[in-house]
Amino acid sequence: MGDAFPIGEVARRAGLKVPTIRYYEQIGLLPPLPRSEGNRRCYHDSDVRRLLFIRHARELGFEVEAIRTLLAFQDQPENSCGQIDALVGEHLAAVDSRIQRLVALRRELQHILACCRGGRVAECRVIESISNCEAHPNARVSPPRTDAVKHRSFLRSGR
Repeated sequence: MGDAFPIGEVARRAGLKVPTIRYYEQIGLLPPLPRSEGNRRCYHDSDVRRLLFIRHARELGFEVEAIRTLLAFQDQPENSCGQIDALVGEHLAAVDSRIQRLVALRRELQHILACCRGGRVAECRVIESISNCEAHPNARVSPPRTDAVKHRSFLRSGR
């Protein structure tokens, strides 16, 4: 096979699982690969580098379509990187927004937990706070949950 690698070796080098590599091939993040005489895919160092790029982009939270766009830009190194900066800027804004929502969620959960004085479930301030969604100014009104199984599993989980 020369400098070609089997998929297992590529998976090891790229830190990915074989099904993930096949999925990336299927959705076109990897270009069509040449085949050996035995009809096996022939991977090269450039494919490993591309898979490492994809893996790192996924770790940074980029969606598949954004990665596809980044790869297209990477394949045209003579072009300006202004569009890449804009794409990453949009992603950063989405991450910042997510962080703000998570910080607000954390504050709300801390507040709910601070109101709990222990004791019996019948007097539990956590259950009361969660049940009273209209008390919060940012609450979205939704129909009450009646799924008793979910309520029991919540209570058993100790949260």
